[in-house]
Amino acid sequence: MSRLNQSNTSNHLLALLAADDFARLSPHLEPVDLPVRFGIAQADQAIDFVYFPSSGIGSVVVSSEGHQAEIGLFGRDGFSPLEAVLGSDHKNHEVFMQNPGAGHRIKQQDLLAAIAERPAIQLPLLRYVQALRVQTAFTALSNAVHQIDERLARWLLMCHDRSDSYEMALTHDIMATTLAVRRPSVTTALHVLEGNGFICAERGYVTIRRREAMEEFASAAYGLPEKEYRRANALCVWRILSRALAWRSLERAVTRLCPARSLPTW
Repeated sequence: MSRLNQSNTSNHLLALLAADDFARLSPHLEPVDLPVRFGIAQADQAIDFVYFPSSGIGSVVVSSEGHQAEIGLFGRDGFSPLEAVLGSDHKNHEVFMQNPGAGHRIKQQDLLAAIAERPAIQLPLLRYVQALRVQTAFTALSNAVHQIDERLARWLLMCHDRSDSYEMALTHDIMATTLAVRRPSVTTALHVLEGNGFICAERGYVTIRRREAMEEFASAAYGLPEKEYRRANALCVWRILSRALAWRSLERAVTRLCPARSLPTW
C-alpha cells in the first residue's frame, strides 16, 4: 500500500500538520471508501479507527426513543470520532456518511502512539474539536429559535462548504433526520428556498444557485461556527509557521557559532 503524500491530501487537518508530524502518521493511514450510510462509529461501541475524510459529508447523530437529530456535520475539514483524542475508547453518538466520499483512516492506538511521540499532532485536532463544539452549540440554538426553512438554508450552506460542487446528492430522508422534522416539512422548506431562487431541488439532489442570497436568508443561523473554524485553522497555521521560523533562526545562529554543527532540518 502506497503512503499518502501530504501535498495531495484534501483533508484540512492532515494538510495542516508539520511535515515531520505527518510523516509519523502516514505509514498508518489507509485509504477507505465512504459510501452513503457508511458507519464511522456506533453509539456506545468501542472506537477502532479514526477517519479523516477527503471528500463526502458525515453526520454526528443523537438518538432517543426512536427519534434522531444531527448535532454535528463534518467533511474534509475534520475527523471523527472526536472521542478518539479525548481519552475515551467509546463513541457516545452514531456517526455515518450522509453524502458519499473517500478518505483515510488510522487505528486509534496508532494515532495515540503518534501523539505521545509527537504532541504537536494533537494541536490541530483539538482546535477542530473546539470548532465542532461551537457548531453543535449553534445547532442547538438554531433548532430552538429559527424556522425550518432558515435551518435548512443553514444546513445546505454547511454542506456546500464541504463540497466541491454546487450540486449535492442529498435525500429528503437525510434532511429530515438531520433537521429532526418530518419529510413533508422538508418538502415545504425546499419549496420556500426554491421559490426564492436559492436552490434547485430534484429527486435526490440539491443544486445551490444563489449562495450569497441564501446566506442573507439564513442570517444569524449561519456564520459564527464557520468563523470559529477559520480562526482555529489560522491559529494552527500561525503556530506551525512560528515553530518553523524559530527553528530556522536557531539553526542559523548555531551554524554561525559552531560551523561544524547544525540542527536537524524542521
